[in-house]
Amino acid sequence: MATTVNAEAEGQRSAERFREDNHLGSQPIGDLVALIEQTTSIDVAVLDAGPDEHGMTMRDPKRGAVFIGVARTRRPMRQRSTLAHELGHVVFGDWADNGDGDWSERSPVESRADAFARHLLLPLGGLRDFLGPTTIVDLGRLSAVVQRFLVSPAIAAIALEHAGYIDAATKREWKQSTTPQLAVRFGWGDQYRALAADSDRRRAPQRLLARVVRGYAEGVLPAQTIATLRGISADEAARELKEAGVFPAEHPVRWADPAELPDVDVDLAALDEALGPADESPGPSEPE
Repeated sequence: MATTVNAEAEGQRSAERFREDNHLGSQPIGDLVALIEQTTSIDVAVLDAGPDEHGMTMRDPKRGAVFIGVARTRRPMRQRSTLAHELGHVVFGDWADNGDGDWSERSPVESRADAFARHLLLPLGGLRDFLGPTTIVDLGRLSAVVQRFLVSPAIAAIALEHAGYIDAATKREWKQSTTPQLAVRFGWGDQYRALAADSDRRRAPQRLLARVVRGYAEGVLPAQTIATLRGISADEAARELKEAGVFPAEHPVRWADPAELPDVDVDLAALDEALGPADESPGPSEPE
């Protein structure tokens, strides 16, 4: 990697290329977990984690497999930006650069992953298509951008300044807004609560879960394995599988018919020789 990183330019360029390569256009991205898994073959999981843990990317150097994990949270926009940020590390191949840095300062590669995430979630072309040539962008328009692209007010404010809709002072002011505030104020609080409930659920990697379900259907794995992966009870997992028409296969034990058994030639001559001549049977024993 080059010693000098132009975080904003490189992040934007790579995000635009990712959208182009995967035919995403400039429209909002819906389920980001599914998008990453389907376009990159990376396993993604939503996990229980501590309050200060947001996301991480791991790579198995032997198999070349990459895994992204993000924390459950009631802040759906943060979870989406974390997912996009970690995807940025994968795109740039710089996940190994996160282990020895000065964590008190934002490194260039971290800033570049931030820029990638912003431009992936909220492309400037998509923002301009949505707002049009208007010169009036108020707090209601900020809320509309946050709701449509499912990004934080901070990401929306930065993009609005880059696109020339607001000035730096307005950006700084709007970055202090929160999504729940905007959602309640502008009437989409129910949608935000639904998003928060969804982001606060554990989620197993789709390919792994699909393999486990196949194992269950083949009768080699119990429902408890699926329950453990998903963080639910075994009864709930079994009920969902039954409702989906997935049942464990039965493998009956095949017993051989006696008529199908081969003839066995037993030679008792050696046994008779070892035992010697048969003695006469003794009579009733006498009492002592």
